[in-house]
Amino acid sequence: MDRLTEHRLVSPSAERNKGPVADLLTRLLPDHGLVLEVSSGTGQHIVHFAQQMPYLHWQPTERDEESLRSIAGWRAAKALPNVGEPLRLDVIDQPWPIGFASAVICLNMIHIAPWSAAEALIRGAEAITVPRGILFLYGPYRRSGRHTASSNEAFDRELQAKNPEWGVRDLESVAHLAERHGFEGPEVHDMPANNLSIVFRRRQTG
Repeated sequence: MDRLTEHRLVSPSAERNKGPVADLLTRLLPDHGLVLEVSSGTGQHIVHFAQQMPYLHWQPTERDEESLRSIAGWRAAKALPNVGEPLRLDVIDQPWPIGFASAVICLNMIHIAPWSAAEALIRGAEAITVPRGILFLYGPYRRSGRHTASSNEAFDRELQAKNPEWGVRDLESVAHLAERHGFEGPEVHDMPANNLSIVFRRRQTG
């Protein structure tokens, strides 16, 4: 993590992946509505997405003060009218401070958090995502219990050495959890650097 200014942080990985993720989101997201980003990190992703999709309103969130300051710094620097002030959000604390959203997106979080955070993320998304709305997840995943690349396997070992509750998740476990909480089975998109984008659509109610 680098520091661009007193408040704006820069993540090299966010800088690399913001373009490919935005290209995919442009094809997936609706032409209006609110998109909630859970765990917005430095804020680089959300300002880029808001620039690429100005017809959507983007709501960043984070749980730690340094990240919230960084998001606010990026928001101020880009002066984007379609990005809301960052909100403090820990996925465990429910209900979330958003009533509803057309889409919930979360990049590179669930492998650097306990499994309980993934459970809370999907419960929270179930509560606020409109019918046919999207839950979009991005990051490394195992498929059928196996890593998709040796680099992901090494990364998984690093994560678990830092915290035994962290680690690259099984796509099938995440999909099963989402299906239990009102989402249809996933659309899976291959992304650069051995990552995946996982798209769940909220089932119609009634």
